[in-house]
Amino acid sequence: MTLIKHELRQGKVTLMIWTAVIAFMLALCVLIYPEMETQMGDVSAMFAEMGSFSAAFGMDRLNFGEFMGFFGVECGNVLGLGGAFFSALLGISILSKEEKEQTAEFLLTHPVSRRKVVVRKYISIILQILLLNIVVVAVTILSVQVIGESADTRPLFLLFLAYLILQVEIASICFGISAFLSHGGAGVGLGMAALLYFLNIIANLTEDAEFLKYITPFGYTEGADIIAEECLNMEYLSVGLVFTVIGISAGFYRYCKKDIL
Repeated sequence: MTLIKHELRQGKVTLMIWTAVIAFMLALCVLIYPEMETQMGDVSAMFAEMGSFSAAFGMDRLNFGEFMGFFGVECGNVLGLGGAFFSALLGISILSKEEKEQTAEFLLTHPVSRRKVVVRKYISIILQILLLNIVVVAVTILSVQVIGESADTRPLFLLFLAYLILQVEIASICFGISAFLSHGGAGVGLGMAALLYFLNIIANLTEDAEFLKYITPFGYTEGADIIAEECLNMEYLSVGLVFTVIGISAGFYRYCKKDIL
């Protein structure tokens, strides 16, 4: 527990900033909806006719005149990208920072095995992701109540669940990469999160690239699919869980075997 508390204390400022920014942006998106609602019918029709651009973001399958359609695109992108970047930064630094900051020697002289160190560091990642999502969900629900809208509970829950799983997957992959780094890798983590986001956009543009949805976790967070079908795509999600396990396993194996200077 000591190491988990230490990691949470170290990351509390970063967690507070990212949580505040994402929650604020989501609240802002929800609160401006009543002002835009009267114009959403025309906007929805316009987006539906924009061809590939609309398809890239799933806007051709959502009705912007309805709250869930608006939320699925506008708020989904905020939580998707924001959560992905935050999770990537968490995962990519959690194991490599001990060498970068030259604290590994002090940490590993304690009567705690490397395996336990890795377990507790990974738990601290999950706890921070959960804290961020709890606050974000609470702020979103409060904002929806303030504007007097009635959101469909099931698709809204599934959207938040999908983005939570996405964050865990990205954090786990970066966690595995982190064990192979010795001098930090914020750029690697952010770059990978951005790459996965754009792979989903490419997959939406053409059926020839649809296989990319098996690679990117954004494939199972597609707001248009979740709202329309009220379920998560288990094919894409299953592959994502495999990547998650691979990332965790790689992190454990490499960190327990590597020479740490």
